[in-house]
Formats: sequence, structure tokens, C-alpha cells
Amino acid sequence: MERTFQSAMALVSRADGPLAEHLQPWVTSLIDKQYVAAVVYVKARHAVAFDRWLAGQQSDIADLSEVHLTQYLDRRRRVRRPIRPATQQQERRELTHLLHDLREQGLCPMARVDTTPADDLAASFGHHLLHQQGLADSSIERYRTVAWQFLIERYGSGAVDLSTIGAGDVIGFVQRQTVRLKPPAVKCVVNGLRSFLRYAQYLGEVKPELVAAVPAVASWACTSTLPKAIAAEHAQRAIDSCDLTMAIGLRDRAILLLLARLGLRAREVITLRLEDCDWDRAHLLIRGKGRRECILPMPVDVGEAIAAYLERGRPTCDDRRLFLRSKAPVHGFLEGSDGIGSIVRCALRRAKVEAPHSGSHQFRHALAVRMLRGGASLPEIGEVLRHRNPQSTSVYARVDIEALRSLAVAWPGGMQ
Repeated sequence: MERTFQSAMALVSRADGPLAEHLQPWVTSLIDKQYVAAVVYVKARHAVAFDRWLAGQQSDIADLSEVHLTQYLDRRRRVRRPIRPATQQQERRELTHLLHDLREQGLCPMARVDTTPADDLAASFGHHLLHQQGLADSSIERYRTVAWQFLIERYGSGAVDLSTIGAGDVIGFVQRQTVRLKPPAVKCVVNGLRSFLRYAQYLGEVKPELVAAVPAVASWACTSTLPKAIAAEHAQRAIDSCDLTMAIGLRDRAILLLLARLGLRAREVITLRLEDCDWDRAHLLIRGKGRRECILPMPVDVGEAIAAYLERGRPTCDDRRLFLRSKAPVHGFLEGSDGIGSIVRCALRRAKVEAPHSGSHQFRHALAVRMLRGGASLPEIGEVLRHRNPQSTSVYARVDIEALRSLAVAWPGGMQ
């Protein structure tokens, strides 16, 4: 049978098991999410086969769970049919997708998750960071993970008694992290652990001295690396490499221009929404670190690139985020994903550019270096980059070699 949307609908219309009345709406939802016809047909074929097996087992949709998926896949193996591993993996993937969507509609019970006391306390800590401290989602996830790792290492799956934590437990945990992590990552561990112990102090479970027991990570400002900025001509080559006859090219050009002209962080690009574009005033609303919002001017070339994407490239979607994925299911990039970094890497490969590194932050560094060499002061650069701490901007002072030469003191007895 030809793999079209119509053939997928015809396939599920013949189902007569416990899932029968829900398969046609499910296929419709897949089409709305802009899956291609061949993928929809394959998903429908696996769903119909699973529905037929459920009918033979006299199973009801209200009891559907991962147990049924495992039994179905095991049954297929006992029939001794030569099923390739890749086919088995696809079958499991498609049926897991079906079960997920049925659960979202409330048609079958959610998966039961057994949590430990460490899981519950780490979740409570994350809730505190969100509602009391106002941290960004990425910081909350890092700190919550550190707290969970510390509690699991100390208590395992048993009961948690924070009053039994000693300085040796804290120091030992940090020392063990230094074996597998580099100093910058260990700093994140130390910050997360210190934040968790302050939360435990807030709960009245530990004394203030325990927070002070968290060791510091040695670092020296003189050894920090210079910002890795992409050259201006290389950045332009990457921007020009986008194919403007394709929707994905229109999207990627708009994103690269935002990185290059405004120095946005990857997360700031991901969180842009349609209503953040003020076309009358040529402004963009940016959601930065720490849930701070600010208004930035929209350069002409950036505005034209965004408008071209909205007019000719952006898929029809209910998601209000400005930039959408190019593959189904079509929705905005997930926060914490490397979608923007992937766009940058692809553009650099197309343009055959040997960049300092492959991340999106090099465009931000390039903007700061360009402003500095154009005569902008460090406070002005910090304002454009939205730095809260002036020390974050001071690193760019070491990039302007010509300005630093004027400050150098002549070596005694040497050449003038």
C-alpha cells in the first residue's frame, strides 16, 4: 500500500480493538504536528498491530502500561519470526510514542514512578530555588542534580536525616568530584552543594558551620583563557551560507544574525516569542539570565531576516515561540537543548570555516571585541551584553592588544 496520509487513515479505520476509536484522532494529531506521510503510515501500522494483540489479550485501554508493551514485544520473539534488531527498536519506539500520547489525553494511567526520600528532598529543593530564589531553569536543574547526587551517595535509597551530615561528608563528596570533573565543572558542584546546605540550614536541619565546610575550588584569574571570538569575515561567510530558497535557510540566517548583531545567548534566542517583536518601534524583548527582561534595538538586517522567515519559512503551528524545529513534531526548541549550537556548527561546515570552537557563544565574543576596537568602553559593552557583574566584561580588556601596549612599562635596560 502506498504510504500516504489517506492510506494511514484507511489502515486505522479497520482497527477493532480497545484502541480503535482513538487511533484516527491520533493519526490526525500526527498530521497536525507535520510528520511526513511515510512516518505517519509506519506509526499507524505498528499501532494497529498492537491494537489487534490487545484485543486478543482482552486488555482494556484504561489499564494500558509499559507491561503490555513488554509482553507484546516478547510475544513477537517467541513466534520465532526473524525480526531484525533495528525493526524491534523501531517497534518499541513507535509504541512508546503511542502510549505517551494516550497518556497525555488521559485515556490510560500515567506511569508509576517510585521515588526515594532523596528524590523527594531534591525536588523540594528545586521548588525552593524556583519560587524563593528565582533562579533560571538551567541553574535549578544543575543545583538539584548536585543535591540529589550528594544525598544518594550519603543515604542511598534509605531515609534522609540531614542532621547526620558532617564536614567530612561534604569535603569527601567534593574531592571525589575532582577526580572526574575539570575545575570549572567542580565550581558548579561546589556552588550547588553550598546552595543545598543553605536550604538545609533554612529548614533548621544543619548548622551554619556546615555551609562554611564546603571547600573552595582554586583558580587564578591570570590563567583564564582569552575569549574565543570568530573573525568578522568568517561570521559573515557563515551567515551567507544559508540557502534562502528553503525554510530552514531563512530560519538559520535570522538566528545567526541575532547571534552576530546583538550577541544573544543561545537560550535567549530559544525563548524569543512572536509577541517579543515590536515592529512599530523596531525593538526586541529579550529574556536573559536570572529571568531578567530587557529591550534591545532590532537592526534592519535582523528585522528583514526575521520577517522573511515569518512570511516564507515558519511552519503553521500553535507554538508561540519565534523559531521552530524543522522536523516533526514541529514546535520551538527545548530550553537546555543544543539546537542553536547545531545550527552554528552546520553553518560553519557549509562555509568551510575553521572557527575557534563550534559553539554559538563565539559570535557574542566577536561582538564585544568589535565594539572594543571601535572605541566602546567596557561599561558600554557590558550593557549591550547584559552583564550584571562588571568583572564579566573586564576579560575583554585583554583582547585589545594595541591599547595594552600603550600601558606597558619599558623593561629596565632594554630596548625603548
